[in-house]
Amino acid sequence: MKFKLFVLLFLVTNLSAKYTNCSFQNEHYEDICKKVVKGGVSYDYANNFLLSYFKTQKFDEVSWKYLQPRHITTHKKNEKKANNVLVNRIPKVIKHLKKYKNVYDYTEKKYGVNREIVAAILLKETNLGAIKPQHDAFIVFNTIVRRVKPISSRQKWLLRMGKSNMVAIIKHCYKGDIVPEECNLPSSYAGAVGIPQFMPNSFVYAKSFHKDRVSDLTKMEDAIVSASYFLHKKAKYTKLIDWDKMPDMQKIEADWYDFEFKNDNASFSYRKNKHGKVYDCYVCNKKDLNYLNTYVKKVLRYNNSSNYAVGVIRLAYDAYKF
Repeated sequence: MKFKLFVLLFLVTNLSAKYTNCSFQNEHYEDICKKVVKGGVSYDYANNFLLSYFKTQKFDEVSWKYLQPRHITTHKKNEKKANNVLVNRIPKVIKHLKKYKNVYDYTEKKYGVNREIVAAILLKETNLGAIKPQHDAFIVFNTIVRRVKPISSRQKWLLRMGKSNMVAIIKHCYKGDIVPEECNLPSSYAGAVGIPQFMPNSFVYAKSFHKDRVSDLTKMEDAIVSASYFLHKKAKYTKLIDWDKMPDMQKIEADWYDFEFKNDNASFSYRKNKHGKVYDCYVCNKKDLNYLNTYVKKVLRYNNSSNYAVGVIRLAYDAYKF
């Protein structure tokens, strides 16, 4: 009873308070507040959001557990298994492509992104919308920001990522005129939202198929258009794949898995990353795979896992050949 009374008094105090600055005990909240205010959010809204018991005093223990390094490693290993399972769902993809033919006709013409690639991404992300998210995106990122110790490069990246996504969510909710306690974005354990699993800091790529409606990533039409636009803008995907120029993707995928098993630092497309980390590159010195690699790199902009990108191309290839 006392706890409920405390929460009620806390909320009443917050709602009646007027804020003119970004003064918090938590330095990360100060940074977040300053960034959203600079982006047009009012001081009152930013403070009420970051002081909301239901948003910043609740933590996602499941999300926090799965974001630990040992679980990330397991997830990467499971990517291959997922690819193999999803191959059996190609008939479902074909039905999906027929059902949303008018949307894909529009996106292919406007953005130059193959319908099979987008459908394969949506299949991998949420089984074409069948998988329903069980987390709240803001709480996922708040848990990261409150708990991570920025010592290693990965931990520093997690902190930056968490803060940038909290900023994006506050801006999104403010723009939609949604009070903080009601601004709930169902997400994956990693904070990804909607059928195409966009991180909140990628909401700028969200588009609606309907001109008179705000984009809704839980709607299939908007998910298709948004994923297409994302690849078009962020990956410079502007020209449809000529599938006749592609190698046998079943054979390539199997060969890639063998290569990855034998090499601890395997990358399908790159010799090294932007930070200088060196990889064992699968396609390097294989000129006959240059055309394929052009599109693998584009899918890697959506998800930076080689297994993910190769799996998407394989699924799209099978859908085209079906």
